[in-house]
Order: sequence, then C-alpha cells, then structure tokens
Amino acid sequence: MIRSLAAALCLSTAIASPLLAQDVIRSKPTALPVDSAKPMPKDVPYPGGTIRLDVDATDTVQRIFRVKETIPVASSGPMTLLMPEWLPGNHAPRGPIEKLTGLTFTADGKPISWKRNPLNVYAFEIDVPAGTKQVVASFQFLSATATNQGRVVVTPKMQNIQWEDVSLYPAGYYTRQIPVQANVTYPAGWQAATALRGKRTGDTIAYDVIDYEALQDSPVFAGTHFKAVDLGHNVTLNIVADDADELVFNTDQIAKHKKLVAEAGAAFGTYHFDHYDFLLSITDEMGGIGLEHHRSSENQVEPGYFKKWDSGEALLDRNLLPHEFTHSWDGKFRRPDLLWTPNFDVPMQDSLLWVYEGQTQFWGYVLGARSGMFSKQETLDAYAQIAAKLDTTRGREWRPMVDTTNDPIISARRPKGWANWQRSEDYYNEGLMIWLEVDGILRQQTKGAKGIDDFAKAFFGIKPGDWGQVVYNRQDVIDTLNGVAPYDWGGLFHKYVDSPTTETPKGGFTLGGYKLVYTDTPNAITKAAEGAQKTVDQSFGVGLTVKNDGDIAAVIWNSAAFKAGLAVGSKIIAVNGNEYSSDAFKTALTEAKDAKKPIQLILKQDKYYRTLTLAYSDGLRYPHLEKTGTGEGSLDKLLQPRT
Repeated sequence: MIRSLAAALCLSTAIASPLLAQDVIRSKPTALPVDSAKPMPKDVPYPGGTIRLDVDATDTVQRIFRVKETIPVASSGPMTLLMPEWLPGNHAPRGPIEKLTGLTFTADGKPISWKRNPLNVYAFEIDVPAGTKQVVASFQFLSATATNQGRVVVTPKMQNIQWEDVSLYPAGYYTRQIPVQANVTYPAGWQAATALRGKRTGDTIAYDVIDYEALQDSPVFAGTHFKAVDLGHNVTLNIVADDADELVFNTDQIAKHKKLVAEAGAAFGTYHFDHYDFLLSITDEMGGIGLEHHRSSENQVEPGYFKKWDSGEALLDRNLLPHEFTHSWDGKFRRPDLLWTPNFDVPMQDSLLWVYEGQTQFWGYVLGARSGMFSKQETLDAYAQIAAKLDTTRGREWRPMVDTTNDPIISARRPKGWANWQRSEDYYNEGLMIWLEVDGILRQQTKGAKGIDDFAKAFFGIKPGDWGQVVYNRQDVIDTLNGVAPYDWGGLFHKYVDSPTTETPKGGFTLGGYKLVYTDTPNAITKAAEGAQKTVDQSFGVGLTVKNDGDIAAVIWNSAAFKAGLAVGSKIIAVNGNEYSSDAFKTALTEAKDAKKPIQLILKQDKYYRTLTLAYSDGLRYPHLEKTGTGEGSLDKLLQPRT
C-alpha cells in the first residue's frame, strides 16, 4: 500500500520516465473495435423454408464429395452461411474447414461474390440480390487420401458421411429450426445405414426432411459388404466391413449384443429414441472412430471382431459399443447446460465432462459385464488396469481433474511427450473411478437397498421416448444423488474433481470388497493391450513403456526411468549387454529384483548414442484386483445382469 501522495508521485515518475523516453522512437496505434458481424441465433423457424442438400459420394478413388446445396431465402441483403465448427461429441472446434474447396454461390444462375469473415473463418458472407428466391452453394469436400491429412473416411469398399463436412447452414437461427432434405448418390450397389429414413431410387437415397441439428446427429456408414441385424427394442446393428467374411457371426455373439440393448433399458428405465442404429465398421482401411449420437453411433473396430471373439486380440474393441450406446442417455438426452449450444458456432464449455464422459465410461464397463460382452473377470481386470494407469498420472499433483475437461480444446489429442505429467482427457477413466465410488457409497448408506441404478433411473429415465435434450448442472447431479441417499456429494466431487490429488479414487474397490495389488503376471486386459500396441508396459513399476522394437513409448514422471534420464523419442538398443527384445527387457527387470543390481542400457536418440544405468529393483509389476472378503460385495452385485 502507498502511504502518501508524495510517495505515489515519486513511484509514478520512477516507473513512467523510461517509458516516456521510449515513446520518442515508437509509433503507437489505437485498437479498432472488434465486431464479428455474425447474427446471434434465435429460436424461431428459418423463414426461407426447407434447404435441399445434394451430395455425390460416388468418388472412391480421389475421395472427393461433391455438394450442391439449394438454400431458399425470404429476403435480399446480407446473409451469413456457416460450416459447423463446434462439433458435439468432439467437445472442441474440430470442423475440418480446410477441406472445403471450390465454393461458389449463384442466384438465378448468376454468380454471387462471397467473403470469409476474418474473425470466424467458418463463416461465409454474401449479399443476396433483390428478388432472389433461392441461393445455390456448390463446393467439394476433399476427404483425406492419406492418414497424414486426417481421418480417412472413404475407401474403395466403404465410406462415412458426416453431414457437417458436406453442408452449410444459415447463421442467426437455432439449428433445430432449419429444415433440410438431403439426397445422397452412393457408389453402385452399395448399401447405407443411418438414423435417417428415406426412399431409395437406384443408387440415390432421398432422406426425409429433418432439422439441421438432427441431420448433423445422423451420420452414414455405407459400403459394399454390409449386413443389418435386428437387436430388438427398435435397435439395429449395421455392419460394414472390408471383407465379406467379417460379416459372419454366431448366435451367441449376437445374443450378447441383444442383451446389451436390454440391459441398458433396464439400467436407465426407458429408451430415448424412436429407433437406434449402431454403425459398425470392421476395417483397418477406414479411420478409427467412436462417436456418439442420439439415435446412432459411429464405431470402428479392427478386423476379427467376430472371427477372433474368443481371443485377446478382439477383447479391447468390445467396450466401444456399450460406451457409445450409453451416450444416447448420458450426453445426448441429458446434457450439461454449458455443453448444449443452439448452433455449431457457439463455443461449448466442457467442465461437466466427468459426468458426460466419465459416467458413460462407467456404464460402458458395467453394461459390458452385465451383457456378457466382457466376462466379470475381464471387467475386474479392466478396472485394475484403469486404476493403476491413473496412479501413474503424476500430473494430478498440480492439475485437478476438472481442468482435463479443457483438454479437447487445449491439445485436440495431439501427441504429448510427458502425457502422465501434462495429463490428458483423464475425465473419462477418473470419472469412471469416481462413479464406482458413488455406487459403493450409495450401497453403504442404504445398507445395500439402493445403488447407482436408482440414480440412473431418476436422472436418465425421465420422459420416456423423448429424443430431445434435457440439460443439467452440477447441483442437479447432487440433488438427484441426495434423492437416492443423503450424503456430502458436493464435498466428494470437490475433493476428486476440483482439487489436485495424490492418487485416483479407489473407494469403489474398498467399499466393493476388493483392493488393487501388483504381481509379475499381466492380467487379461494388460496382456491384450500389450499385444495390440506391441509394447511392454511397465509404467506401473520402473516407469517405462517400451515398444517391441525398443522405441520408448512413455516415461513416467519422477519414476526410476525418469531419474535415469530416459525420454520418449529414444530407442533402447541393448539391455545388460544383450540386443534389445521385449523378453530381454523383462528378464533384466526380473534379474534386477533377484540380484539387487542396476540395469545397464545402451540408447540411441536421434543420431547420438549413450549408456546409462537404471537403478530399479522391484521387478515386473502388473495390476490386479484382489478380493478382500468373503461372499458378494457391492462391486460383485454391480456387475450382475438385470435382465
């Protein structure tokens, strides 16, 4: 605090004098007012009428979508057309604007000039001539022809149409107020699946008129090898594959998918769709995806989904459908109030993703176990792997979990050199661990009479059949939980969500009758992950994940590997004088424990070699859940089928 006017004047002079001296040689512009000039969306019908969208999707070689969009207008003058930017399910501004090319506008066959808004590059501004009844926009969407251009969505055998890539919409209106009639021409003989319904003529499907919000929420999978399977409750499994033999399945496999649908209905108390379409691609040619929609979901799994069902190779893919199906309730029907936006131009705020994604992650594993998509033991192994991995996330010491909900915007899933210290989208699995603990507390507080199923019915089971959106905030979650069993839920969430922590929440284990332990043998999920990723994962011990060729994939912050000076980007050439192999690495870790002597490594980083000593003597460490009592605990009961 400045104690006198004289002191204040002296201080001001002391600070200002050097700056005033610099002003002699520095020009100083004045900031201009910033005006994006885009109209705010209003919840009124778009006055122009129904937009017609024509998409030519026949080019499977150069993979170019060709678009003609006829936009009726009610008046002349300035008009702004937007390409979707903030995409639901992405939780970030990910619209691939760079792939929209060849854009032209015409009215009555005459060209209309356009300009891009410099403050919003997704906005195209035109001046509609007097007397114009409709404006025609023509453009191409250049889908990726190689993985370094983005996700591949077209191959010679299949394609994925996402409407945000091939359409524009008028600014100034809620997207649910803009009617669209879409038509797509597919490659000859291909079949297509989507939550939309329509009429096929030759290779063109004319889809029924629907609002633009629902159109964007209804993508398409199409291909030459296709099969549709009825799963009951107006749910269809639509499969498109690289090869016809991937469409062969047995009755037991389909029975598990049918039970998934039934178990979800039992958990949530109702269905929030008139029909639902799983879009499942079995491919290693089209890019990977797992994306939720209200009446459908986009899912990609590796070849062998059915053929290798009983092997560890296919195990990791079986959590995808339960997770994305859960989103029809959690994320699409019930949505955080700041994640719901009136159009795709308004920024989303992601702070409740630990409910939207975290509880969906929780239910994905629960429904997977209840339906038989996973065995109970495989589910317990998955929990052990998740908890152990989260414990290696040392970034929790400085970064609270709620801040990771900003990661879709901050990093957009770009690679991270020190992911366990930087943290990533931990709201998925750490959210799962929180909701496991919530179930344990509910059962404890009610002496086993109630659990998280009661919360699910109260929170997600309202308004049967409604496939709109009902928004919520954190207090709504707390109030619903208190309706099941009074508890300091706000304090629990503040502790785990808002504050840095030393380890992941494990109350769901302890209350459920289990504890996390480590042995020298991998569990089923860890083994499958090591096989799929071609790694040795010893992040739980020495703090190192190494690919089978010696490339270092991850180093845990402040672990033995970190303190030895290892980093991602290095390659282990030799271990204890032997050429690197995964077996040699495991043997060295085991011998270090037995002999209590450090491990010698030779590494290559860029064009440089170095030798270092790795001081570590705890051997191989893999996570498992171990029963702590007799009889069925609350975790056992949570995983039991309800149908």
